[in-house]
Amino acid sequence: MQVTPHVYNMHIDDVAVAHPGGSNNFFVGDPSEEMILIDTGDHHRKWIQSILDYHAELGKPKIGAIVITHGHVDHIGGLDRIHEALEAPVRCHPKLVKRLQEMLDNEEAVVALKSRELLRTGGGATLRALFTPGHEVDHVCYHLREDRVMFTGDTVLGASSTSVGNLGDYMKSLELIQKFRHDTVCPAHGPVVPPPKGKGLVRWQMEHRLQRERQVVAALEKGNGSVPDIARDIYPKNLKKGLWRSAERNVSTHLDKLVDDGMVDEVPASFKLS
Repeated sequence: MQVTPHVYNMHIDDVAVAHPGGSNNFFVGDPSEEMILIDTGDHHRKWIQSILDYHAELGKPKIGAIVITHGHVDHIGGLDRIHEALEAPVRCHPKLVKRLQEMLDNEEAVVALKSRELLRTGGGATLRALFTPGHEVDHVCYHLREDRVMFTGDTVLGASSTSVGNLGDYMKSLELIQKFRHDTVCPAHGPVVPPPKGKGLVRWQMEHRLQRERQVVAALEKGNGSVPDIARDIYPKNLKKGLWRSAERNVSTHLDKLVDDGMVDEVPASFKLS
């Protein structure tokens, strides 16, 4: 599906509970000239073949680069086979380079991105690499200035909130993304978010996290001192069973940030005989 003049979306319904709404791989540029592929999907044959089939539908354009948002398996699992088929250099965060080189058994095939590096592709389109830690330390978002599109990877999803490793870093990454004008958000998971909602989605995500932080503080004020107790205080009682672990991880990241901010003290666990 063509999203904007320079953006084409290969969507697959992978029915993952953690990120509803399916998953996306994007081809950016001009099919008659040259394109960039964002992420390579999971290792499943169907997913890999779907990417290659969509490349064929586009007329098998030259792929100037395969760019990676981060190193989770559903973003790099198909890298070896797709790299072999498309014969394009791989670009990623410096912290991910060695791992991808080992996957491909080829040091020259993977080149580290520089912060704010500008990647050029067909049709005059350019992608700006933005280092956005938080969901993962090696995360990169990409800004397409010409079409006012932000490719958010797993930093901002289309139909749910994302898991976060370091909330302090994550909030700074959201602030960075906000500085680059965009009307459309192209996430790795969930639907593409077009204007006008796309323009405000990152700010909404920031407000959502701040609201969640206030809920965590309120739960602590009620006397809830453990991660499971806080999660059950602030999340809906009918939350799907498979999402409770993710909810507790999110609570943990909020607590870590509150400790770093000096608002909460972590009390070590103690034990006694029953």
